Amino acid sequence: MRLTPAMERYVLHWGEMGARWGVNRSVAQIHALLYLAPKPITAEEIADTLSIARSNVSMSLKELLAWGLVQRTPVKGDRRDHFEALRDNWEILTRIVEERKKREIDPTLSILRACAMEAAADGQTAAETRQRIEGLLEFLETLSLWYGQVKGLPKPVLIGLLKMGGRVARFVPKKRAGKARGAGDG
Repeated sequence: MRLTPAMERYVLHWGEMGARWGVNRSVAQIHALLYLAPKPITAEEIADTLSIARSNVSMSLKELLAWGLVQRTPVKGDRRDHFEALRDNWEILTRIVEERKKREIDPTLSILRACAMEAAADGQTAAETRQRIEGLLEFLETLSLWYGQVKGLPKPVLIGLLKMGGRVARFVPKKRAGKARGAGDG
C-alpha cells in the first residue's frame, strides 16, 4: 500500500498524538493506517508501508484487537489474516472511552474507596487529607455514574447534546450563590 503525502502526514500525526495520550506510537500509527486503508490489509503490508518491524506490528495489532478498534477480516482466496479498523467515529470514541475507564478510572475508584475507608479508621490521617481523598472519590464516582448514564443514549441523542454545546446549561437548574458546590469542587 502506498501512502499519499496527506495519508503519511495523518499517520505520523496520529502516532504523535497517541504518544501524548499514553499509547505506543506504533499502535497509533497502525490504527491510523488501517482507518485510512480502503480495504483490509495484512500485517506484512502494514510492516512494509510503515517501515515497522513485523514483531512490532504483531504486538500492536494484538493491542488494537484487545481494544476492539481493529478486527480480523477474511479475504477470499488468501489464508493470511487481514485487518481493518472500525470506521464509525462514534464507535471508535466509545470503545476508547470504555477501555480507558476500565483500565484507569475503575482501578482508581477501588483504590480511593480503600484509602477513604483506611483514612477514616486509622485515626492518624488529618481531616483535611481525608476530605481531599473523599472529594476525589466523590468526583470520580459522579463522573463514572454520569458516563454510565450517557453511554447508553442513542447516537443521535449524543450528537444532539454535543451540538448543543453550552446551550445545554439552560436545562440545568441554577443554584444560588453560597450553596454547596458540585462533587469534587475544591
